[in-house]
Parts: sequence; structure tokens; C-alpha cells
Amino acid sequence: MAGDHIRPAQRVTFSREALRPWLRRLAFYVALLALWEILARAEIWPPYLFPSPLTVLSTLAVGVRKGVFITAALVSIKRLVIGYGISLVLGLTLGLLIGRIKALDETLGSLVLGLQALPSICWLPLALLWFGLNERAIIFVVVLGALFSITLGVEAGVKNTPPLYLKAARNLGARGPALYTQVVLPAALPAILSGLKQGWSFAWRSLMAGELLSATLSLGNLLQYGRDLNDAAQVMAVMVMIIIVGVSIDQAIFAPFERRVRERWGLR
Repeated sequence: MAGDHIRPAQRVTFSREALRPWLRRLAFYVALLALWEILARAEIWPPYLFPSPLTVLSTLAVGVRKGVFITAALVSIKRLVIGYGISLVLGLTLGLLIGRIKALDETLGSLVLGLQALPSICWLPLALLWFGLNERAIIFVVVLGALFSITLGVEAGVKNTPPLYLKAARNLGARGPALYTQVVLPAALPAILSGLKQGWSFAWRSLMAGELLSATLSLGNLLQYGRDLNDAAQVMAVMVMIIIVGVSIDQAIFAPFERRVRERWGLR
């Protein structure tokens, strides 16, 4: 009976604790929008250069209602899926090889580390020279934007696999692919997930940079179109759309996977 009286109070406490971060977040964004509105009303810059939040929201609503923003987002997501998929396969393979083969680590590993420091936008001129202004050039930039982050994440996870796990697995007869699939990859999963998530963010940024020069409808193309028209409201509305798409993909794919990994490793 005593336990029955405690549980409701505990549930109220837990709900309040869960609600506090949301309230703080809501208060922060309300204050941010209020500051934005104040700056817009002060007319420090002309309205076409610094529109109010309502103007940007109206532009976003019109673009979504007409289907332009939705179509552009779908085109960008398609390119992202293709480019990131290629970089995922290559990155996992390279990361595993570099992490387990010392000769590759000393040679190819140093090259990957150096290329990771190179901003992905630097590949765009080369992509245009090699492929021209087309889909292949954009996807090429996306692949190279994500590839090295994924490779380094997988490599770090493989190298940090506890030797005790490997010895125990070998004593139990695990060899070759079984050693990787049953021991190395599960042990390296947190680091691999971090590399995949970082690679995704780099791929998304690289895609937006590549699409700025694209003539086909896409989110990056809409950004460039808004700049050409001196329409800051459209530029900001597209930026909001890019944030929405990016956060949605992260919450739909990476966040649930990350929660499962943390729970499995007892990190939460």
C-alpha cells in the first residue's frame, strides 16, 4: 500500500523533470524570435535584406503550399541518399582495412587523415572539371565530403576494440569474417556511429555547396535563386527548410539508433 502512494508522486516528479528541458528550449527560441522581430522593426537594414520572422514564415508557407520547397527537398534528399550510400560502403570498408592492417594504417591512413582536413567545397572545382555541371559532380562532392569522416570513425572504433575481446574470440574459434561481424564491429559500434553521424552532417553541407551551382530545382538552387533576386526572405526560408530536413533525418534515423546503442552499452 505504501508503494502505491509513492508511485504517483514519482510519476509527477519524472514528468516535471522531462518537461523542464522543453520549457527552457521553448523559452530560448521565443526569446530568439523576439530579438529577431525587434531587430527587423528597428530597420537597421532594409526589409528586403533583413525580413521579419513572419515574412520568412509566410515565404516558407507559400513555397511549401506551391510544392516548390517540397520538390526541391526531395531532389536534395535523393542526391544525399546516393552520395552518402556510396561513402558509407567505401568508408566502412576502408575503415576496417586501415584499422586492422598496419601497413595500410601507416600509408593510406595518413592520406585519409590529411584529406579529412580539406574542406569539401575544395573538391567542387575539380568535380566540375572532371564531370561538368551535372549530377555526377554534385554526388562526387557529397561522397568525398562524408567518406573520410566515416573512414576515420570506423578506424578509431576498430583500433579501440579491447584486445581481451579479440583473444577471447580467437580462443573460442572465431576467425576471419566471423571475428569482424561478431566481435570487432559490435565493440566498435559507438565510435562507428559517431563517424557515420559526422559523415552525414558533412555530406549534407557538401550537398548544399554543390547545389549552389546547379541549374536544376533543389534546396541549394533555391538559395542561389533567392540571392540573385536579392530576396533575403526566400534565402532564410530555404535555410529553415534545410534545418528542418536535416534535423528530421537525424531524429528519424540516427537518434533512435544512438539510443539503442547507448542502452546496450549501459550509457544511459
